[in-house]
Amino acid sequence: MTPELETDPSAFPCEPPADLDDPDAIVGHDWHAFQAVEHMGDHWDRPGWSDQQRSYYWMLTFTGATELLGLAEHCQKALHQLEMDPVPQDGLHVTMLRVGRTDQVSADQVARLLDLTQNLPIGAFRLQAHPLAGSRGAVRFSLTPWRPLVHLHAVLTAVGERIGIPGGGPTHAFRPHLGIAYNNEARPAAPVIEAVAQLRSMPPVALDVTSVELVELRRQERTYRWRTVRSVPLRPKVPSQHW
Repeated sequence: MTPELETDPSAFPCEPPADLDDPDAIVGHDWHAFQAVEHMGDHWDRPGWSDQQRSYYWMLTFTGATELLGLAEHCQKALHQLEMDPVPQDGLHVTMLRVGRTDQVSADQVARLLDLTQNLPIGAFRLQAHPLAGSRGAVRFSLTPWRPLVHLHAVLTAVGERIGIPGGGPTHAFRPHLGIAYNNEARPAAPVIEAVAQLRSMPPVALDVTSVELVELRRQERTYRWRTVRSVPLRPKVPSQHW
């Protein structure tokens, strides 16, 4: 059963969409939340995050997703006048869950984590990445549906709790998204919203999620880079039967 999402002032959007499966409800909710933003902050202004820090995260990555890469590049070029920091093609990702800093998670815990996630009770699923919305610190694609992502977050959280890792935010505050450009200065949001609005009529692209990656994440100048520790497969889809 998918956990319920709750209103959380630390999340963006603070309130979850009314329906976790309806693309129109999710995309509209993301856009209305972004339209309400008045000021954007510097995404990289994060005390405690240095270039030397390394942290384990669960992520979805899309290196071979040609349509997604092309759509992201098109949108980034269309927004170049904003002088944000575009996410490189090999850096596109969905952050699922923080595991903990490498100095807080032992090698034994990592091994146990990987052992417990080898047979996740989750099947592969398909997402749609929709242009375009944003947050207080980035421009990003909306993802639909949310339900399989929320379910995956809850399962990964439960596994982490079993072995006592620091973990990340609770599932009730999870808000899936796929960033394509990070804001790098304090600025009024209105010009960004206006520029993003010009790209919202583009069709979404499909993303087949067949695995989730445990990565060792680092900040490198003004982008995120990672080393993949293990790619954990999800259960294959069962082909539908036609009689």
